[in-house]
Amino acid sequence: METRKVQVTGGSTYTVSLPKEWATANDVSAGSVVEFHSEEDLLLLSPRRENDRVEGTLDISGLEEDHELTRAVMTMYVSGFDVITLETARISAEQRRVIRDAVQGLVGLEVIEETSDRVVLQDLLDSSELSVHNAITRMQLVSLTMLEDAIDALIADDDDLAEDVKQRDEDVDRLWYMVSRVFRTVLRNPTAATDIGFPRETVFDYQSSARQLERIADHATKIADLSQEIDAISEETAEKLQELQREAVVVPETAMEALFSDDSDEAVELANEARGKIRAVDDLAREVDKQVREADPQSAQVLGLVVDSLSRTADYGGNIGESALQKAAPRP
Repeated sequence: METRKVQVTGGSTYTVSLPKEWATANDVSAGSVVEFHSEEDLLLLSPRRENDRVEGTLDISGLEEDHELTRAVMTMYVSGFDVITLETARISAEQRRVIRDAVQGLVGLEVIEETSDRVVLQDLLDSSELSVHNAITRMQLVSLTMLEDAIDALIADDDDLAEDVKQRDEDVDRLWYMVSRVFRTVLRNPTAATDIGFPRETVFDYQSSARQLERIADHATKIADLSQEIDAISEETAEKLQELQREAVVVPETAMEALFSDDSDEAVELANEARGKIRAVDDLAREVDKQVREADPQSAQVLGLVVDSLSRTADYGGNIGESALQKAAPRP
């Protein structure tokens, strides 16, 4: 860490010198324009760039499996690259198909150029056009609705509804990748935090909570898969599973209220309320598990996994509550 002494020039102007090594490394010299970004008691400085778009190039020659190429595209996107060039000696038709499929699962990303040896992707959305708040609100709605529908599909032995639940997981994943991208962009570029209207700490809390909602959606998908492995279950078990589902989702619902609250006292109260409900959900889960073994012994193993997923939903809600507590805590 280097220190500089603030001086006053002209009687009213405060000046401070820049470290030479930093200036040289960032091409800052006499006449250069720099930007200041104020965050409460912090003042961040960055050089002004003519082109703020971050470009990245990836050699995909060794990515032979579809999932490897898909993951590479998603990683470059989440890492915050605005222009992504995928290149190899010759891009196959199969690789083009995988790339296009991956692009469809990412918000704002489009194919802008294709040649025999490269595909260029570009994020066409401005960070100022992206609402992290709206994204995780949508994630909450979709993931918790998926969970309810997955239990309904299990009870009604409705394979069509189960398939619909699994398809909706793609919507949650798309929003999760977008929130993660915004988070990494804000870490890299202080201007982005100003554009989206949230401090970087708040974006971190939102990103952490979005991760929990994405996990809830994954467990809803898991329940939908399990529902297709068993036939009818007893009425007693069905009622208990519905009760557990209702109690479990209260935790993330209450925790999300805390996360979005602008009143720190209210946020703390709601977050503690959410976390306090977890033990009751765990107790109910054990009761339901016992009910399953007695009433549906042939399906007990599969239904035990369903009970576990519902219990984990409450745990993920508790993690959101923890993020809400951190967001509401006084700043040091």
